[in-house]
Amino acid sequence: MSHILDLSFNLQSLGIGWGTMVMFLMLVTLLLTGMPLAFVTLLVALIFALGWFGPMSIPLITSRVYSFVMNFVFVSVPMFVLMAAILDRSGIARDLFDAMKLFAGRIRGGVAIQTVFVSVILAAMSGIIGGEIVLLGMIALPQMLRLGYDRNLSIGIVCAGGSLGTMIPPSIVLIIYGLTANVSIGELFTAAFLPGFMLAMFYVAYILFRAYVSTGYVPAPETEPIPTAEKIRLLKGLALPILVVVIVLGSIYGGIASVTEASAIGVGGVVLSTILRGEFSYALMRDAAMQTLATVGMIVWIGIGATAIVGVYNLMGGVNFVSSLITGVSDNPTVIILLMMVILFVLGAFLDWVGIALLTMPIFVPIVRDLGMDPVWFGVLFCMNMQISFLSPPFGPAAFYLKSVTPPEISLGDIFKSLLPFICLQIIAVGLLVAFPGITGR
Repeated sequence: MSHILDLSFNLQSLGIGWGTMVMFLMLVTLLLTGMPLAFVTLLVALIFALGWFGPMSIPLITSRVYSFVMNFVFVSVPMFVLMAAILDRSGIARDLFDAMKLFAGRIRGGVAIQTVFVSVILAAMSGIIGGEIVLLGMIALPQMLRLGYDRNLSIGIVCAGGSLGTMIPPSIVLIIYGLTANVSIGELFTAAFLPGFMLAMFYVAYILFRAYVSTGYVPAPETEPIPTAEKIRLLKGLALPILVVVIVLGSIYGGIASVTEASAIGVGGVVLSTILRGEFSYALMRDAAMQTLATVGMIVWIGIGATAIVGVYNLMGGVNFVSSLITGVSDNPTVIILLMMVILFVLGAFLDWVGIALLTMPIFVPIVRDLGMDPVWFGVLFCMNMQISFLSPPFGPAAFYLKSVTPPEISLGDIFKSLLPFICLQIIAVGLLVAFPGITGR
């Protein structure tokens, strides 16, 4: 016990400034050893709780963690992950991609454009990016390369389009932000819809610019008419996904169901779709359930670790310390928001979005409220910033997801190079949201 009291005295004597520096260096050092973020944050939280307050602080941490994992809205996370996992293993995405050529087949760059629209629909069905990128990497990328699309454009469209699940409701990122910031997830979904669609239209505009201004980027469009029987067959592949999207989002926006209830309806809709298509099997559901357990387990453990360390840091007075540092930079609220965006951008190059949200939002959101700004708008802004993090080197997860299904001749360097124009488009979108908050409808 005397050793613990000595450690407590030693850490408290550092003061909050040096204590923050020691905590940051400890986090970075442990992360560089390869230890998972969840365990790093838990370990550092435990060390500082004992070292700053003594053993009596441990129940405070556990109660904070308990309140996080017991939030009822959190049930929607495994539901939407399960939807994505079932989509991964069914032929729904492939039929959806084939059906979209009815609308974009005769436009220059039509296959790339239909890839973007398929990305939007898949995002609206599940809200998870990893499965989308892998699916599009297996379906859309080979077709674009076979038809003669520029390789960099094809890679960029798959990664950027597949990452739209961050912005398009029902986004898991929006749900985690809503839980952390204590704001309405339904309002977040409503506010994020137009910015997410706007970003998708930026991608379409870039494709059309390359198609009609530059040469050699896209092949000539198809000119052969599609037989009526083929059109009917293709439309059947479009019906079920659209119906699922309408039911899930319609029930939320219409006030018929909460986000949690709508997520369960969505799972039921996707399972029913696999039954109607004759693809339902025990093996499909077992594999989807195992993938869901792995993904949600990761999110929960990161959430527990991040909640613990933020709780300890808050008790130390750290949140007020960091808030005063950030707000002391300028009297202009826009400058402060831009500084937050830069911090998130830097963190996004190295950390997972779950950790970023749970570590930074308890500090940033109170500042946003004190500045008189809307936390729902800031949540959409945060998600748009996380779009950039999915593509940003050196650890942009979208590139690694795609690399897992690309031919060996396509290197990670090639993928990251292909993503630069789309990162620029995302930065423009962030700038527009900062300059024109009304885009979110707030």
